[in-house]
Amino acid sequence: MHQYHFCLGDSLDKIFPGRPPKDRENPFRAGCFAGERTAFQIAYTIDYHDSHMLEEDIQFEIKTPPGMEVKVFRAALVPSAYPCSGLSDDDYLTKEPGMFPDVLVPLPASTVRAVPGQWRALWVQICIDRDMRPGNYAVTVSVSVKDGEILWKREAEIMVHSGKLPVQRLIHTEWLHADCLADYYRVPVFSEQHWQILKKFVTLAAESGINMILTPLFTPPMDTAVGGERTTVQLVDAELTEEGWKFGFSRLGRWISMCRECGIVWLEMAPLFTQWGAAAAPKIMALKEGRQQQVFGWDTDAAGEEYRVFLMEFLPRLKAYLQKKGVLEHTWFHVSDEPGMKDLDSYRSAVQCMHSGLGDCRFLDALSDFEFYRLGLVEHPVVASDHLEPFLEAEIPDLWTYYCCVQGVDVSNRFFAMPSERNRILGIQLYLYRMQGFLQWGYNFYNTRFSLQHIDPFAVTDSGESFPSGDAFLVYPGPDGHPFSSIRLEVLRDAMEDLRALEALEQYTSRDSVEALIRETAGMDITFKRYPKEHDFLLRLRGRVNREISLNAERTAAGYCSHVTVPQGSPR
Repeated sequence: MHQYHFCLGDSLDKIFPGRPPKDRENPFRAGCFAGERTAFQIAYTIDYHDSHMLEEDIQFEIKTPPGMEVKVFRAALVPSAYPCSGLSDDDYLTKEPGMFPDVLVPLPASTVRAVPGQWRALWVQICIDRDMRPGNYAVTVSVSVKDGEILWKREAEIMVHSGKLPVQRLIHTEWLHADCLADYYRVPVFSEQHWQILKKFVTLAAESGINMILTPLFTPPMDTAVGGERTTVQLVDAELTEEGWKFGFSRLGRWISMCRECGIVWLEMAPLFTQWGAAAAPKIMALKEGRQQQVFGWDTDAAGEEYRVFLMEFLPRLKAYLQKKGVLEHTWFHVSDEPGMKDLDSYRSAVQCMHSGLGDCRFLDALSDFEFYRLGLVEHPVVASDHLEPFLEAEIPDLWTYYCCVQGVDVSNRFFAMPSERNRILGIQLYLYRMQGFLQWGYNFYNTRFSLQHIDPFAVTDSGESFPSGDAFLVYPGPDGHPFSSIRLEVLRDAMEDLRALEALEQYTSRDSVEALIRETAGMDITFKRYPKEHDFLLRLRGRVNREISLNAERTAAGYCSHVTVPQGSPR
């Protein structure tokens, strides 16, 4: 004898094999706008006490009204040997190594086999047509066995609200590592296969609220051991002739076209000086004396005459090319990632060089030392989320923020071991503190620390026990060059939509009223380090925001001007 158990979960649940999940409200409710999407989870397990395998598949069926497309994924388990660092707080689901739900594997047949004594989950994504009329719609979930017997049936209510969300204002970059895709799939760099793979990964990024892409003019000098190197990914051709340097931008042009086609708005040029000090040049390959060879790298003095001559010829031509392509106004440049006071002289020299070659272009760099910022060398600092206070107190305009492996205490992050609420709260924080941009270094970093070895991200999720699992990548390399999304990426996408929803409501009402609504729902003033930890807060807030947008959109359409404030209620 055997018995199945099922329940519905929301998008903030993480369903572990050995933890019975909480069954969410019946009927399950969610809400969104036409043209957007929402998600819920179906958790399942089986009581089966026999040494022989139970060879029985179960079939999930999700029935939706016209105008809704369903995509079903298996919330598959991946291992973590290093879920958190030695410095952490109490807001973790666990600090023990183990198996974590994360990668979303497409399940077109919606057929699975339950594991005795272990919970598993399906991630159900509901995509709403752009022209779907507002209203409350029923989605029916049923589970059956092969002979057609219905094992379980539940209903979910999807509220499609009036109104729509504005285009994302926030600039959001998650560093795309082009070399890691060539390495994992074992294809030549910038071969047709590589370009096809890149396009698939960039498309998923754009669909997920990532609107800026790291662009490897030359092989990015980040996360590389001193003296070591990563697989060459260089979009610009260079040739040293008797008359000086010549440059070819055809691959860069194809990259720009690909990004535009995929929906990317902003380009982020990889640094032209090494990380943590700007002491050396990145690896640059060029045609010299009749053969392709490395002409700059770790042994190059970044302040030396030879490299400066190269940059003074290259940078103005690059700027002119970007201007010709119509993307210069949507391009940002790095100098060197994460400089410190000990790097002051080399960084100042690099900044002067870059400004000489590029003039009034936009620059940004990760920088969390306020005293360093006060020196005036970094135009747009990208500040670690746990070091923002002095920058906010000084009212620095157009701030950016980031987090990485170090931000494991108090602030938002997306480690496997953290609750999804800690991931999604970021959108509210970015809105409240008027951030211009958000940066994270790992969209698809499939190497160990310092890029000493390549990894299989389905087996090694912590860069070789170097970074807490969840820091180094958001997407997984699926078969045939197709990326697999993750629970963390989907929740981060929800955070970006939360931000857009707050901005939509502000357009109907006012900044003060939106901030007051957040404060009232939270019961506190939210900061980057202090925010509600309970599961339902974000869903409750988003529900209030959705309903107020909907009511004000309907009143605006009817010719009214005043806005409506709705009371707290169901989280949709």
